Amino acid sequence: MSTGLLAAVAALWGAATGALLPRAVYRFSVPSGEDWRDQCPGEHPLGRWIGRARCERCGPTEPSYGPGVAAPAIATALVCAALAAATGTRPELGVWLLLAPVGVLLAVVDFRVKRLPDVLTLPLAGTAPALLGAAALVPEHAGDWLTALYGGLALGGAFFVLFLINPGGMGFGDVKLALGLGAALGWYGWPTVMLGTFAAFLLGALYGGALVVVRRAGRKTAIAFGPFLITGAFVGLLIGAYAA
Repeated sequence: MSTGLLAAVAALWGAATGALLPRAVYRFSVPSGEDWRDQCPGEHPLGRWIGRARCERCGPTEPSYGPGVAAPAIATALVCAALAAATGTRPELGVWLLLAPVGVLLAVVDFRVKRLPDVLTLPLAGTAPALLGAAALVPEHAGDWLTALYGGLALGGAFFVLFLINPGGMGFGDVKLALGLGAALGWYGWPTVMLGTFAAFLLGALYGGALVVVRRAGRKTAIAFGPFLITGAFVGLLIGAYAA
């Protein structure tokens, strides 16, 4: 399969899975300590976790209660297409395509409410190395499973130290997220782990500096770091896949 066709198929997968995220975004987007939303604004029960953020019982004239379909669908499609173009037909592409919608969901939720749900980060921490272990059994893979395991432990441990040093600047949700992302980055080796981590802190610093410049935040204002950690991992995976 040509790279262009593979990227197109991956984009379709991303668009389809991303279109299912709005309801999950709405249900997970609550401040830390609060229960997940189980009702729409009209107080009708929400039975599903995926799909459009629109209540069928409220009627067609009622506005959506969460994000629209277009933004997450386009974002996930672009992420999946880029990963496919970088990875090619190597077996780890299947892992990246499965993890991409979860990464987009986590980034959006954390950006909205500064919370990384355990029900997403903890399964990610276990699923990423497990899926990569399966990919390592398939011929023509381009990574190392043991380095992926060590990468997850190393990045999670480093973030845990940062959390202990400055709990106000590094949330414990970031520590748990780092376990899964570190495993993904570690698949392509330690330089990829370092690159993805550096990209995350650079992007976070640029964003925080921009907020200070436009006076929308102070020097000590806390920002959600999850979106930048995920974006940094995405950058690291792209470069690691191209270089592999």
